[in-house]
Amino acid sequence: MTTGDLDPLERFLAERACERLILELVRRLDLGEPSAVADLFTPDGVWEWPCDKRRIVGRQALRAYFGSRPVDRLSRRMCTNVLVTLDSPDTAAATTYFATYRVDGHTEGTLVAPPLPANVGHYADTFRRIDGTWLLATRTLFLAFGGPTERLDGPRRT
Repeated sequence: MTTGDLDPLERFLAERACERLILELVRRLDLGEPSAVADLFTPDGVWEWPCDKRRIVGRQALRAYFGSRPVDRLSRRMCTNVLVTLDSPDTAAATTYFATYRVDGHTEGTLVAPPLPANVGHYADTFRRIDGTWLLATRTLFLAFGGPTERLDGPRRT
């Protein structure tokens, strides 16, 4: 079976499942438990950033990597231009543009003046359906613009 043989509803549901993974990943990083990002990947899943030569392979390593995020980090990722393409009934690829706003040294309940984005770029993702569930197989981060994460010196007033 090819993707051309898929019923339009099956194609839509597969594309939507992959889009939801993209959004759930950033929600977990920004608002949830960062180490739980690993559960969205295949057991042999890969997160990589070629520019920085980072490559994290496997759920256990992904859990440790994302779980090591600073506890005082405040971040929000804005994702747009999500384009999912089915390669087969059980594989897909996507490109997503993003901007990351991030500061370290945040105290819960403190309003932070909006900084410039720390990073702007795109994600290139691949997906596999395993036992009927879509999961991320790879996520590669490409930065067009990037800079250091601002460290707050103390509570800010706005």
